[in-house]
Amino acid sequence: MKIALNLEQQSLTAYESVLNAKEFPGNVKHYWGYQYRLAKEVLVPYLQREGVFRAGQRVVEIGCAEAGVLMAFTEAGAVDVLGTDIEKHRLEYGQRIADTLKIPLTLSTHNVLFDELQPAWQKAFDLVILRDVIEHLDDTRLALANIQRLLKPGGHVFIEFPPYSSPYGGHQHLLRNRWGKLPYVHLLPKKLFRAMTSSGWHPLDIEEVRRLADIRLTVKSFKRAAHEAQYTIQREQYFFLRPVFKMKFGLPTVPLTPLRGIPGVKEILSLEANYILKSTLL
Repeated sequence: MKIALNLEQQSLTAYESVLNAKEFPGNVKHYWGYQYRLAKEVLVPYLQREGVFRAGQRVVEIGCAEAGVLMAFTEAGAVDVLGTDIEKHRLEYGQRIADTLKIPLTLSTHNVLFDELQPAWQKAFDLVILRDVIEHLDDTRLALANIQRLLKPGGHVFIEFPPYSSPYGGHQHLLRNRWGKLPYVHLLPKKLFRAMTSSGWHPLDIEEVRRLADIRLTVKSFKRAAHEAQYTIQREQYFFLRPVFKMKFGLPTVPLTPLRGIPGVKEILSLEANYILKSTLL
């Protein structure tokens, strides 16, 4: 606990110290910065209120990128923290930032669909986090089933993603062309949508947008996959304007949860759906 207390004393200056550091590129500081603030200002308090996270627990984030989320959880008392991602260069920057802030965590390349779990990871974590990751995975049910193997008995999974049928659920904004600025364009007939995605800022972004059109993760399909993977949904939230938009764009958070019973609201208007899952196997 001594480490956690020392980190809490540093927490007010951690954000500024990274943003002011000359050794990190601007885009790295941008991504890390909103990850860190989102966790510190939104995710940690929310999961504490829900009784899902408390100091002394082990936390893993799948698709952690620069690990800003995990560093905020470590400051809040998480121990033996692990972050995984398939993009090694983002993990390397995350490790450099963690070393600069003297925040203890482990970062490792790992594909949740295809790579074997290290023995030390199996049934080892109280909380698993996936933020804007699950919609990119080709097999939602398999990913959730594999995540089961990370959980301690009584552990939880927190997942957030933009449903595919929401205004920008197709991630068309990644294209950075004129079509990518239009909401719901990804819901057009496939042949027309492919023509609109024939140009973009980067070939990999075009490929990813088209791949998401095949995955098409909606609220309905996610809930079905969670049920098939033997989870119960402990809590669900929906937002028109996502909490992370405050960190990215200075916009207010606009929840849709009170309107979720109105047909179509969750699918069509939610720029974020998030869930607390608990395994029925444990």
